Amino acid sequence: MVQCMESWFVADRACLKAFFGQGFKENQLPSLETTTDSIDKSTIYEALANATRSCKTKASYGKGEHSFRILMQIDPSKVTAASPWAKRFIDSLKTKMENAGTG
Repeated sequence: MVQCMESWFVADRACLKAFFGQGFKENQLPSLETTTDSIDKSTIYEALANATRSCKTKASYGKGEHSFRILMQIDPSKVTAASPWAKRFIDSLKTKMENAGTG
């Protein structure tokens, strides 16, 4: 199961680069060779802090300041491809919505 929503951000690096702009260091993020669900919380927070430390247009990553704005912008198809739990969650929501429409 995913440790924190920031794990999903790693799946859409293009979004993170665009969001944080100049100075963003993608190479500080965990590898995409593993599922985002297996990355622990402290690793994600540290990686985001390191990747955004030198950004020119925004402050270093802060959960309260940035998380929900990034969550609105990431590509759901990239997240579900990288996270089995996210795919399961989205599939469950779609099923519930389809069943609600038939009742």
